[in-house]
Amino acid sequence: MPTQNSKVAVWTGRTLSSLAIAFLLLDGVMKLFTPAPVVEAMIRLGYPLSESVGIGMVLLACVALYAIPRTSFLGAILLTGYLGGAVATHVRVSDPLFSHILFPIYFGTVIWLGLFLRNQKLRTLVPLYN
Repeated sequence: MPTQNSKVAVWTGRTLSSLAIAFLLLDGVMKLFTPAPVVEAMIRLGYPLSESVGIGMVLLACVALYAIPRTSFLGAILLTGYLGGAVATHVRVSDPLFSHILFPIYFGTVIWLGLFLRNQKLRTLVPLYN
């Protein structure tokens, strides 16, 4: 792999990161305002509805860190932990494997791939090719 990010790699990374940020912002904001689908999901997953705002604020803080270039690595680490909690929650309620349990893992992969493609320092730290 070349030592410099190609423009295609950088823009692909930015696009993936932007899509992840948009989706997670929507999810976080929805948790703050608790529309009917959020209420139903919180009840089905066994969380008190009163925890929705706190969960949404944590998610939005992690997304903000991921969106800022200087703190994007820390944001990706924190989002990985957040998504790990989502996996554990879906396992606990016996949700389907590929559509629910693994979805946060798919999403985490998009988050890290976006960061990897747009961040030269990360590509140096974790080289995929010699």
